[in-house]
Amino acid sequence: MADVALRNVVKRFDEVDAVRDINLAILDKEFVVLVGPSGCGKSTTLRMIAGLEEVTSGDIAIGGEVVNDVPPKDRDIAMVFQNYALYPHMTVFENMSFGLKLRRVPKPEIRARVEKAAKILDIMELLERRPKQLSGGQRQRVAMGRAIVRNPKVFLFDEPLSNLDAKLRVQMRTEIKRVHQQVKTTTVYVTHDQVEAMTLADRVVVMNAGRIEQVGPPHDLYHRPKTRFVAGFIGSPAMNFLPARLEQNGAGLMLRLSQELLFPVPGGHAERYRSASGKDLIFGLRPEHITEPRGESRNPNCEFTAILDVVEPMGMETMVFFTINRTEICARVEPSAAGAPGQPMRLYANLNHMHLIDPATDLVL
Repeated sequence: MADVALRNVVKRFDEVDAVRDINLAILDKEFVVLVGPSGCGKSTTLRMIAGLEEVTSGDIAIGGEVVNDVPPKDRDIAMVFQNYALYPHMTVFENMSFGLKLRRVPKPEIRARVEKAAKILDIMELLERRPKQLSGGQRQRVAMGRAIVRNPKVFLFDEPLSNLDAKLRVQMRTEIKRVHQQVKTTTVYVTHDQVEAMTLADRVVVMNAGRIEQVGPPHDLYHRPKTRFVAGFIGSPAMNFLPARLEQNGAGLMLRLSQELLFPVPGGHAERYRSASGKDLIFGLRPEHITEPRGESRNPNCEFTAILDVVEPMGMETMVFFTINRTEICARVEPSAAGAPGQPMRLYANLNHMHLIDPATDLVL
């Protein structure tokens, strides 16, 4: 078993708490992504798992064994870095086999392991080249191959795609996911890119200011965020947020966004929000849930007219931006439905996907 457990882990640099009381259980063969903005503690957490940073307090266990005092070379982990860390004077084969040679693995086994990894990563024809003869994507494959040949208990990835261009990042995301499906090894992956986190992970760990905000499958974090931070961080473009007030309307509830905009709260949500009636809240709705009116099942009372400020054609969809109460709002609409900047456009808010947030605690109701 190669599960990883962090128990009450704290990392302090002088007077600064970089990681604050982290508790996380990563299952055997699971692909877990740590995601968050710069300075949230995700890379520090990864480096503590690797043994490159000492734990101030708490325990880290790999395969059931506490490894706080175990040197990195004895933890049976393999790390893929952002800058690839390849030896420029060695061939691809030599780079991939170097760690095995240090462990005095027999030559026939070294060749078998390197060739097996090279076939998985489709780099067999590159084995005799040197790093300077490779593209960024090929170098990243070699770095992954060097990790795979070791057959470690745990793979650690520290923002491995940051140096690649946008198209290659997409390609390498698919590659990493495909490799994990073939080489079922426990994987901890760090990134600041929430798209990488959503597409790669079995579970995503959202970190903020040294703490874990929420842990869960990508679908849960996207559709059922627990805090305003998670709601705003996961998803691109980000969720729209607006000050709002819940008002009683007979047996139902109304959501007031401005003097002119008053929407009925769907019946399925009314009971859940009833205790917040009369309170000032934050209303959240993703851009894909603000569209041109479409379909017969929509509630016409959730339609409204907005004056467009900016129109961004994206090919298969168009982003339109407008303001409500001096707050910029983004909507996703069909390209043929988008108006021109400065023109009014009829839009529909699908409140079946709404979120309400308590501004005092930043928790989603």
